[in-house]
Amino acid sequence: MLKQWQPGASLAILRQRSRVLAQLRDFFQQRQVMEVDVPLLSRATVTDLNIDSIQVLNASDAAYLQTSPEYFMKRLLASGSGDIYSLGKAFRSAESGRRHNPEFTLLEWYRCGWDEHRLMDEVVELVATLVPGIAVRRCSYADVFIQHLQVDPHLVGLAELQRLAVSASSQAWAKETRGNCLDLLFSVLIEPQLEEGLVLVYDYPACQAALAKCAEDSLGRQISRRFEAFLNRVELANGYCELTDAAEQAGRFAEDQRLRQQSGKAAVAADQHLLAAMEAGLPESAGVAMGVDRLMMQLQGADSIDQVMPFSWTRC
Repeated sequence: MLKQWQPGASLAILRQRSRVLAQLRDFFQQRQVMEVDVPLLSRATVTDLNIDSIQVLNASDAAYLQTSPEYFMKRLLASGSGDIYSLGKAFRSAESGRRHNPEFTLLEWYRCGWDEHRLMDEVVELVATLVPGIAVRRCSYADVFIQHLQVDPHLVGLAELQRLAVSASSQAWAKETRGNCLDLLFSVLIEPQLEEGLVLVYDYPACQAALAKCAEDSLGRQISRRFEAFLNRVELANGYCELTDAAEQAGRFAEDQRLRQQSGKAAVAADQHLLAAMEAGLPESAGVAMGVDRLMMQLQGADSIDQVMPFSWTRC
């Protein structure tokens, strides 16, 4: 039986974790990117249907532990901070498992005046400082879907996506949304077949834009200007060419609310401070969030997140 009072990570891994945190900070210090220390507790949180926040009470005020520092960091960007990064804790409800913990360490950074492709270059540079000589591949979301499933994710009909999702999982997917079906197909049928090393997938479907800009690609397909990085077939980072239009963002928040209501989830009010900051003027920028615990898992070849952090939820 596990001695639950002891840390999940060995002392050797904890020492390496300390070195990695120092290396990450040094990486940004050398590039003159300012570290910021933003709140973990706020009255507002994300509206995303697929992200559940941990709600708490501060006296009689309802509050939320933050799922990422994104909203506070964008308020700093709108205030003229310039390039910034945050290295700290984030929280998501009901996320426990081999690769998940409700409390985790997140590295998030923003580069003013950059697009998503230039930011992908920097993700490669950062990972290469920790894994010298790592193999790197870049491909579009459409390319990997066509390669592995022989369908164009931007053009395929919803009924066909639902059929494929049912085949990959269960009949419960017969009425799922386009975005959720694509997520399932990617995670179950494509992600396990990605190459070893660092794989960066870009130009996601417009229905998965979240807080990224949308555009037309060279073939006239509607895409979202976002990317994900996978290290040895494990999702590591998620980046955007950031949406700067406050009215468009308000519309996306409203659509999130509609989807939450449709699925029976509790309503979450849009963060008015973020919308006000965007209205005041969010600079053109690209941002990315990277899971540090998952990075540690890959550096160690660990099977469980419990093996690379001092105390996972199972030990708390």
